Amino acid sequence: MRASVQLFLNHLRVERQSSAHTLRSYEDDLAVFERFLKDTFGDDMDPATLDAQRLRRYSAWLTGQGYAASTVARRLASLRSYFRFLRRSGDVQADPAAGLRNPKQPKRLPKLLRIEDVVQLLDAIPLDTSLGERDRAMFETLYGGGLRVGELVGLDVGDLDVEQELMRVRGKGRRERLSPIGAMAVYWIRRYLTSRVARDGSVRALFLNRYGDRLTSRSVGRLLEEHLARAGLRGDASPHTLRHSFATHLLDRGADLRSVQELLGHRNLTTTQIYTHVTRERILDIYHEAHPRA
Repeated sequence: MRASVQLFLNHLRVERQSSAHTLRSYEDDLAVFERFLKDTFGDDMDPATLDAQRLRRYSAWLTGQGYAASTVARRLASLRSYFRFLRRSGDVQADPAAGLRNPKQPKRLPKLLRIEDVVQLLDAIPLDTSLGERDRAMFETLYGGGLRVGELVGLDVGDLDVEQELMRVRGKGRRERLSPIGAMAVYWIRRYLTSRVARDGSVRALFLNRYGDRLTSRSVGRLLEEHLARAGLRGDASPHTLRHSFATHLLDRGADLRSVQELLGHRNLTTTQIYTHVTRERILDIYHEAHPRA
């Protein structure tokens, strides 16, 4: 099985041009499946000998190990992708993973920051150093464009059109989109660029660490934690919280769902519909504005 997994990962790397993060996720998920087969059946089994019953047993085992429903769903999705690849390549005659069902997912609304919390966070970033100006520009851009953190750190200087207040964003699946970032983000980016110093001319990244190299997603998360603490705000917010807040604030102020879908770079509208929840204050405002007896 190990050989076929490597062929699958190579297919993702070369043909699908999957990101390093995506490749690590698939590799980790399939390694868990391999360990299950060895521990349960005592062998590195040929995928052609696996049937739907054994895969259902694996699904039950994942749940029994205490994995979250979202983790179980991701590991099963990786397994389905792997067997679809084997089916297309002719290594298996039938796809035993085709009927695998994901566990029921709990309905959880995304964590949010209120508009005033976002302003408080941004205003709390100290500006007495060039790194402070970088952080202000970075989080203005993250919130101003509703970016994923991977999209943020993937930005190059050449992706910006400051005159038009636009940037070229490379999203999931290498899909590119043009995204507006707004006047405030552009203002702080201009300030940051006057002090931006790359390690050498080959470093094209917009946001750099203290050594002049591209920032990582993990570093952005740590910086956000520091600035949240400085602002006296909740410590469980993440860079993705700013993306959730971006979408919700747009919808609360009258943006249509289809436009928000385009801005977020979602392929399917159903992914965007999680943001159609509204705050209690917004519901009361609508009631008082619309009801004749309110």
